[in-house]
Amino acid sequence: MQVIADPAGRPVWISPPLPGARHDMGAAREHGILDALAEAGVRAVADTVYQGAGPTVAVPQRRRRLAPDTGRYRPLSRNQREVNAAHAHRRGPGERVNAELKHWKILRKIRSSPGRAAELVAAVQTLMIASA
Repeated sequence: MQVIADPAGRPVWISPPLPGARHDMGAAREHGILDALAEAGVRAVADTVYQGAGPTVAVPQRRRRLAPDTGRYRPLSRNQREVNAAHAHRRGPGERVNAELKHWKILRKIRSSPGRAAELVAAVQTLMIASA
């Protein structure tokens, strides 16, 4: 499931689950999230799996280059670490929504058809919004 939360940590949209295993970026493309964000000009904050999602999706800095002498990834600079800390702070409300979803026992292990699972997700989303 893909989750979009507002800055206050309330669920704005929760996607219906897709059958089978999907990479987060593939699921976001399949649901049209990336195109909708770009079309609306809405900036989003996401984790590193959304690297390359486009200019409207901000992701943290990653360690990419190997140091030739040690063969290990070079550490991030102090500025990059500070940017990542600020990025993580902005991602917090969305992560809180994901954590809330995991508390719903009915969503932990869905054993029904994807169509039925979409109804369950919609019901939980309605309850989450109503209780906020």
